[in-house]
Amino acid sequence: MKTISNKSKIVFLSTFPPTQCGIATYTQDTIKGIVDVYGKSLTCEICELVKEPQANPSQAFTLNTTNRDEYTKVAEEINKDKAVKLVHIQHEFGLFGGNYGDYLLDFLNVIKKPVTFTFHSVIPNPNDELKTVVKLLMSYSNSAFVMTQKSKEILMRDYDIDEKAITYVPHGTHIVVYETPAKAKEKFNIQDRLVLATFGLLGEGKNIETGLQALPKIIEKAPNALYLIIGKTHPNLIIDGVDTYREKLEAIVEDLNLKDNVRFINQYLETNELLEYLKATDVYLFTSKDPNQAVSGTFAYAMSCACPIVASKIPHTREVLTSDSGILVDIGDVDQFAEATIKLLSDENLRQEMGIQAFTKMRASSWENAGIAHVNAYKKLIENPSDIKYSYPSIQMRHIKKMTTDLGIIQFSKISIPDLDSGYTLDDNARALVAFCMHYKLTKDKDDLPYILIYLDFIQRCQKPKGDFINYVDQENREHIEQNAEVNLEDSNARALWALGTVVSHKDILPEAIIKKATKCFLNALKWAENIQSPRSIGFATKGLYLYHSAVPNLYVAAIINKLNAKLLANYEDNASEDWKWFEGYMTYANGILPESMLYAYLITNKPIYKKVALDSLDFLMSKMFIDKNFRVISNNGWYHKNTEPHAYGEQPIDVSYTIQTLNAFYNAFDIPEYKNKMKTAFNWFLGKNHLNQIMYNPVSGGGYDGLEKENVNLNQGAESTVCYLTARLLMENFKLSEVKVIPLMKSQDDNVAINL
Repeated sequence: MKTISNKSKIVFLSTFPPTQCGIATYTQDTIKGIVDVYGKSLTCEICELVKEPQANPSQAFTLNTTNRDEYTKVAEEINKDKAVKLVHIQHEFGLFGGNYGDYLLDFLNVIKKPVTFTFHSVIPNPNDELKTVVKLLMSYSNSAFVMTQKSKEILMRDYDIDEKAITYVPHGTHIVVYETPAKAKEKFNIQDRLVLATFGLLGEGKNIETGLQALPKIIEKAPNALYLIIGKTHPNLIIDGVDTYREKLEAIVEDLNLKDNVRFINQYLETNELLEYLKATDVYLFTSKDPNQAVSGTFAYAMSCACPIVASKIPHTREVLTSDSGILVDIGDVDQFAEATIKLLSDENLRQEMGIQAFTKMRASSWENAGIAHVNAYKKLIENPSDIKYSYPSIQMRHIKKMTTDLGIIQFSKISIPDLDSGYTLDDNARALVAFCMHYKLTKDKDDLPYILIYLDFIQRCQKPKGDFINYVDQENREHIEQNAEVNLEDSNARALWALGTVVSHKDILPEAIIKKATKCFLNALKWAENIQSPRSIGFATKGLYLYHSAVPNLYVAAIINKLNAKLLANYEDNASEDWKWFEGYMTYANGILPESMLYAYLITNKPIYKKVALDSLDFLMSKMFIDKNFRVISNNGWYHKNTEPHAYGEQPIDVSYTIQTLNAFYNAFDIPEYKNKMKTAFNWFLGKNHLNQIMYNPVSGGGYDGLEKENVNLNQGAESTVCYLTARLLMENFKLSEVKVIPLMKSQDDNVAINL
C-alpha cells in the first residue's frame, strides 16, 4: 500500500553518495540532521548532479550538468510537485556547466519555488565576471548559507551582498560519546602507540607529504608514534588505474624509512568507523595547502571527536582553532609541524585539555543543531512555516545504564564519563527509579528489572530506623555525615516517598518481590512523612502518597495527604495576592510540584478549595513560563522573587521535566487540550527551541545535558539531567502513542485498509 504523506519537501541540488566527494557527504549529513529533528513534517529529496546521462536514476530528480537543455526541464519537473516548498542548491563553481557554472541561471529562470544556496567556495577579490555571476545567483534568491564568518565577510565586502541575506551555519559535526584516546585505541589494538592521524579523500591539496616529512623529527622524541593516513585517493585523480599521488606518498615513506610509523588505511570508511579512529587519535594533523580553502569538514570532524590539532593556516582553521584547542602553523612548514606535534605528544594533560575544549566548542555545530539552523532560515522563505514540527528522538538508555553501578546511579559525569568520586544520592536514585518504572510500563523490557532493583535497594539502604533517609553515600558505600547532616534533607526524603509510591502503583506489572520491598519501605516512612514542613517536600511526598493510595486505598495515607496539603494551603493563603498567586514570595526549582500537590489533595478529598488553588496557582506559574508562545525556564541565577523581573539564562532540565510532569497530571485530571499543547511546547526546549537553538540531549546515548547558559550548553551529563530528560521523553512517548488513530479506509465493499495517521 502506498503511504499517504502530507509532509513538506525540500529539494537539494547536489552530488550525493555513492558519489565520493565532500559536497555529497555534506548534503547527506545536512539532510540527516534536518530529518532527525523535523522528520515528522519535513522530507528531503535529491536532484542529483551528474556529468553523464543515467540509465537508472536513484534519486527523485537528476540533472546532467553538462547538458544545458536539462536545466530548464528539471526546473519544470520540480515546479509540478506541489509538496516541494523550497530548493536548496549546494553551490560550487565546478559543479555546473558554463563559465563559472552559469548554466545554473537557466534553471533559476524557470524554477518557481523559493531558492537558497550553500556557497562551498567563496573566492576573495573576484574578477568582474565572477562577481557578476554570484550577484546574479543571489538576485534569484536573496538567501545563502556560508560555513565561516570569513566567507560571510567576503560576500558582503567583495560581492556587495546584503548581510541580511547571509546565514552563517558552521560545518556540521557528528555527535559522539566522549571517551579518552587510551580507551578508544583498544578497539584497534594500538594502545601502545601515540597516534597521529589525517583523513579524507587524498589529493595534492591535502599536502600529506608535509606530515610525512615532519615525522622523522617527531619519531626522535616519540619513537612509538604511528601516523594513520585514512582515506582513499579522490576518484578523479586515479587515471587509467594509476594512483600517482598515493605512489608519491608511499615513496616518501620508503625513502625516510617510516614503514613502522605510518599506516595507510586505503578505504572510504563508514562514518561510525571513521569517528572511532578519530577518538583514538592523540594529535590530528591538518596539512592542507590551499590558502583560500573556505572550510574543511575533516578539520571540523577531528575537533568534534576531541582531537587536539596541529593545523595549517587557512580561513577556517584561523577562525575556529584557538590556542586552547590546538596549534596553528604556516602552510607546508615541516619544522613548525614537527615542533608543534612534539609539544603536544610530550604533554598528556595539555592534549586532554585541548581535546575537551575542541569537543565542547564543536558541540554547537552538531548536524542536529545545523539542521535547526537551516530550518529556522527556511521558515523565512516558505509558506506556512508553522507546519514544520519537531520530531521526537528515539528513547536511548545507554547513558543512564552507564551511570549505574551495582550500588546505584552515580551523581555527576565529566562530559559522558561517570565521575565515581561524586558518589551517590538518594535524590538521583529515587528519580531514576521513577524513570525506569515508566520505561518498563511502556516497553515491558525485562532488562529494566535489575535497574529497578538496584535503585530500590539503594533507597532501602538509605532508610533509617525512624523511617526517614540519609541522602548521600560515597563510592565505598559509606555514609557521609557532613553531607547528610544538612538541615533540609526533606526534599530528597520526599522524593524517595514519591519513588516508592510509583513502584507500588505499578503492582500489576512488576514482580511481587519488588512490590513487597517497596511497600515495606514506604509504610516505614509514613510516621516521618506526617511531619514534613517545606512546601516542595510536601509536594513530592504527596505525589508518592497519591500514587500509593491509587493502587492500595488506605485511609491513613489519605489523612496524611490532607494534613500535609492543609499546611501547603496555609502557605498559599499567607503569600498569595491578586497579582501573585503563589505559595511563597519567590519561585525556585521544580515549581510545578506545588500546584500538582494541591491537585492530588483535591482528587483524594474532593475539597473545592484544593481544586481552586491548584488551578489558580498552575495558571499563574504558566503565565511566568509561557510568554508569547515561547517557553521560558525559571532561571537558577538568583531565582524569581515577587515584584522583580525574572532573571535570564541559567536554565536546567529538572525544571523543564517537572513542568511537563505537572501539565501531564492536570491534563489527565481535566482533559484540557491547552495543557497537552503546553507540554509539547516545553518539551521542544530539549529539541532545540531555546535561546541557543541547540539540542539539550545526546542522541547517541540518551544523556541529558546539565544546563543551558547564556552562551553555551553545559555538556556534562549527570544523573539529574539525564533522568529528567528521559522522564520527559517517556511522557511525550505516551502522548504520541495515544494520538495514533487507526481509521479504516473503504477500498471496496469487502476490502478494508487501515492507515496510521
